[in-house]
Amino acid sequence: MLYASLLLAAEEEASGTDLLLPDLRELGAAVIAFAIVFFFIWKWAIPAFDEMLENRQKAIKADLEAAEKEKAEAAALKEDYAKQLSGAREEATRIVEEARQAGESARADIVTRAEGEADEIKARAHQELDAERERAMTSMRREVAGLSLDVAEKLVGQTLDRSGQQALVDQFIDELGESEA
Repeated sequence: MLYASLLLAAEEEASGTDLLLPDLRELGAAVIAFAIVFFFIWKWAIPAFDEMLENRQKAIKADLEAAEKEKAEAAALKEDYAKQLSGAREEATRIVEEARQAGESARADIVTRAEGEADEIKARAHQELDAERERAMTSMRREVAGLSLDVAEKLVGQTLDRSGQQALVDQFIDELGESEA
């Protein structure tokens, strides 16, 4: 059997070009199969692939536009934040200035009230001093009158009418006080 199979193989052995070129029936079937596959790919696969690529491009473009929009919004928010921060700084400066002015006003008011109170205290002190001076003068007049009467009694050697003499001495002292004033 081995010999028979070798014999058959030798008969079937073809030339070198037959090994490189396929059989015409196989080549025709391959061309028809390729044309059918090419038609299906051309008709359904390429449009689906093109649609997928187009959808992908649209999605990327939409993402880029959204990113640009968000970037613009972020820039607007940043600008708004900067304006608000500037406004807050101005408001803080205004509040500090108002507080300083209020402090100055309160200080001036306190100083004015203190000066007024000091003037009142001085006026009361002057009034009290004048009243005390008047009391002292009255007391001194009485003392002087009493001493004068005592001296006059001793000099005269007799007791004088105390109330009558007192009125006379008071009148004399009043006249002296008016002439000094």
